[in-house]
Amino acid sequence: MLGPCRVLDLSDERAILCGFVLNELGADVVSIEPPGGSRVRRQGPFAGGIRDPERSLSFWAYARGRRSIVLDPESPSDREDLLGLIDGADVLIESRSPGELERLGLGFEELARRNPALVYVSITPFGQAGPKAHWAASDLTVLAASGALWLMGDADRPPVRVSVPQAFLHAGAEAAAATMVALHERRRSGLGQHVDVSAQQAVTLATQSDIVSAAVHSAGGARTAGGGRIGELTLRFRYPASDGHVSITHLFGRAFGPATVRLMEAVCEDGFCDEELRDKDWIAIASRISKGAEPVETHDRAKAAIAAWTASKTKSELLEIAMKRRLLIAPAWTLRDVTSNEHLEARRYFQALERPDGEGAARQLGAVVRPAGGTPRRAGRAPRLDEHREALLREARTAGPARRAEPDTTGQPTSLPLSDVKILDFTWALAGPAGTRMLADYGADVVRVESARKHDPIRGGRPFVDRRFGMETGALFHGANASKRMLGLDLARPETREVVFDLVRWADVVCESFTPGAMERMGFGFERLREANPDLVMLSTSLMGQTGPLASFSGYGNLSAAIVGFHEMTGWPDREACGPYGAYTDYVTPRFVASAVLAALDQRDRGGEGVHLDLSQAEASLHFLAPDMLDALVNDGDPTRRGNRDELLAPHGCYPVAGDDQWIAIAVADDRDFRDLCRLLGRESLASDPRFRTADQRQHDADALDAAIAELTREIEGATLEARLQDAGIACHGVQDSAAACADPQLLARGHFVRIESDDAYTIVEDTRSKLSRTPARIRRGVPTLGRDNWEILTEILGYDEARIADLAAAGVLE
Repeated sequence: MLGPCRVLDLSDERAILCGFVLNELGADVVSIEPPGGSRVRRQGPFAGGIRDPERSLSFWAYARGRRSIVLDPESPSDREDLLGLIDGADVLIESRSPGELERLGLGFEELARRNPALVYVSITPFGQAGPKAHWAASDLTVLAASGALWLMGDADRPPVRVSVPQAFLHAGAEAAAATMVALHERRRSGLGQHVDVSAQQAVTLATQSDIVSAAVHSAGGARTAGGGRIGELTLRFRYPASDGHVSITHLFGRAFGPATVRLMEAVCEDGFCDEELRDKDWIAIASRISKGAEPVETHDRAKAAIAAWTASKTKSELLEIAMKRRLLIAPAWTLRDVTSNEHLEARRYFQALERPDGEGAARQLGAVVRPAGGTPRRAGRAPRLDEHREALLREARTAGPARRAEPDTTGQPTSLPLSDVKILDFTWALAGPAGTRMLADYGADVVRVESARKHDPIRGGRPFVDRRFGMETGALFHGANASKRMLGLDLARPETREVVFDLVRWADVVCESFTPGAMERMGFGFERLREANPDLVMLSTSLMGQTGPLASFSGYGNLSAAIVGFHEMTGWPDREACGPYGAYTDYVTPRFVASAVLAALDQRDRGGEGVHLDLSQAEASLHFLAPDMLDALVNDGDPTRRGNRDELLAPHGCYPVAGDDQWIAIAVADDRDFRDLCRLLGRESLASDPRFRTADQRQHDADALDAAIAELTREIEGATLEARLQDAGIACHGVQDSAAACADPQLLARGHFVRIESDDAYTIVEDTRSKLSRTPARIRRGVPTLGRDNWEILTEILGYDEARIADLAAAGVLE
């Protein structure tokens, strides 16, 4: 979809997903690799288990479709060749420590003078400025800094990460979306700018707004693997199956309670509970227990009955029942299960791509997004090291600078890069709304449609401002919908139809996240909408995509996280999988939503047509497990959770420090770091222990090493140890809960927490997670409440008069 766009990627594993996403959208991505190749080429798993830079499955996964050239920026001759390539580039991606490329004459200011249209993308652990900008960091320590790690794992053990490193994947996806924003703005101004992405800020999305709990005076979350708490209720989401386990959204209230009612009916029919338990008020049960009208034992009995029922069936049987009865149950599939998934096969998701090692073809992951009902873009293979040197240098010598878009001088100047984009937003929960929120912060006029009759379920999700439970006080909902205009509209009423079509004629984009087929049944399918607006871009995002045998499977990101393998890949190898915190694929998908929308607009504005995009949460999110997925696909491996073990770093884990449930994440890069760690912990002899002298030995005896380090750290105050290790250049960070994150000097310096107000209401939301140097984002509206902007939308956008609005109100449409 993305038009002619040359991307130079000078980054390593910390930013490789940014170039991957841009390539998926159609850019020509060139890997500028150092002598010996990218560090990603040295990361496993490896095809056939053979360590070789051409056989790294991590590189295959994220560098596919690229070209490769080896250039050393510190070599004068190579730097000249690099500058020649930069002259013709649209985007440059880098992930070095702040200021490092500047010292080589390759910083943003220098290159912007040479190529004013260049979009320069920097991805670092903590951003380009702030008190922690130069801290040593790793995937684990960034997760610790973000607040996400605090929430993952079992209460009686240290916090635990997803075994496939996630932090810099979040950062890369965020950077790709921000790059698309900058490219969109460049069409108007003709100028590039600096895109600054902090991985710490990017990962905070995975706290599901828990990070703002302390700021809004609400109780923060805790590690409750496979469960949670609401008042007196101990929630359970993980249940046994006869061949593994399943995830069940076992909740109550108007949004979730009906599914629990249907679940209890199924449990009773199979004889695992009596009718008296079946017929309890499962919609209001939490409220009844809190008021003393129902004993908490009722909930405990229900959990026991459900567990006995699920244990009597296989994961596949439970999925079949869930599909028939519309239950919120998903199998926790292994990655090997995913490779033979009938739904993905029906959607022809997996692609047979040529292997860069020359040994034929191998099945690999499919596209991030596809045209609805059309053929997904087919990727090329990953490049061999320096494979395209001659062609790229010849192009640089003969082509000269790339043609630049002429600035549009007809419009009014604006500091918001997406001020020309209009979006009609029918999405709900988190994956869609968080994506359109990013676009709104950057200036898109987003009209969010919601009905009081069927409100967004995350309105009932914690944290609540000042601990006041209510439909308008949820900080999770506020965070997903800041900067948008709020329209209350009952889509079930026939009088609504004309209003929707008037809005469609106004919009450039329609985003929706209903169960596939719902928009068609309401009369708002893409073909009907395109009759009203032939240039319309429509994006539909759902758990499993618009087609296939599981297309009608509905629910939340915790369920698709189970289906695609995140549950299996999170936890301790000697225990049941615990899965990542919350609705995990809802945190992965939003950046893909934003990027895909902007790519489709780019295609349309270059003379293309409107398009309907199909973005499956499951398929897009699989790319966050890609290295281990390729191990299953290429090597027929069976990857599983590894606790906090790392392929290369040891010691690597979360260790106790002074205080109750206080932890520090430490990631030791090499032997020198290990010797310094032992010295700073007061046990230099540990470094000479025969079990721990080399990285391979430390990996082999990792359990004993972790135990030894934990004994040394547990009496040290966390901030003291953190400062001591950082002074020595050892990657570490305290594992932050909400209170610690809200006081984090780096997040405060980056303006991460933003207070917004409306009349007598306030809330705290997280700022946009990327920073553009020339046209930064801005949160523009007050607390997002249902129907807040009805009058403004109907009069200013649609031009309705008072009489017409009164008729709509009388018909019950505006609610």
